[in-house]
Amino acid sequence: MKLKKINSNLQKALIENELTEANDIQQETFSLIKSGADCIVIAPAKSGKTTTIVLNVIQRLEKEFQESPRALIIVSNKDKLIEMKQMFEKFGNYTDLRVYGVHDKGDTEFDKNHISLGIDVLIGTPNRLNDLFSTAGFDVNQLKMFIVEDADELLRQRYDTKISRIGENIKTQRIFFSESDSERLEIFADRVMIEPTWFDFTDDGEEEEFEEEDGDEDEDENDGEEE
Repeated sequence: MKLKKINSNLQKALIENELTEANDIQQETFSLIKSGADCIVIAPAKSGKTTTIVLNVIQRLEKEFQESPRALIIVSNKDKLIEMKQMFEKFGNYTDLRVYGVHDKGDTEFDKNHISLGIDVLIGTPNRLNDLFSTAGFDVNQLKMFIVEDADELLRQRYDTKISRIGENIKTQRIFFSESDSERLEIFADRVMIEPTWFDFTDDGEEEEFEEEDGDEDEDENDGEEE
């Protein structure tokens, strides 16, 4: 992939998996995500959002470091978790990054014990991550990236409060990926992000940067439950 200053080991793995050309999303967002700035990426299904997440996390973290997670990725369900974890295994083949996933039907105590041994990337559903962070007291001081995949779907299911609670008091880069823009997404981003850059790759959208105005509608604070 022709991306500016891409990690050589990541580049090698991408080429081996026949990803030799960056698509528009990867090309346009790579430098900004690498800089550590907050951003929101809006793009249709099957446009490479998951690939973009994985390659950017590998690029920023590079290798195993200490015990606490440095990237936290919130996904909508177990299938998304499995897909992303498999992608990390392929593209992170030449790194020693430790990636672990948690979901609602997993064993909480097993998850806690595994995470305590040391991981770099933690992927999980909102319910399970909220439970883990509220009961296990993980060290989040090393966290560099807080990523939400399918933000529109999670907000539609009313996971606003749980996502906010997970990221509460964490000073880190925040990145949301969504298939569509909405007033709810804009209000939520205004609440938890710092002057995010918005990238819109839908047919009628253009990449742009703007500072959100304060929302004048109250958010529904009901916790969501996965179906």
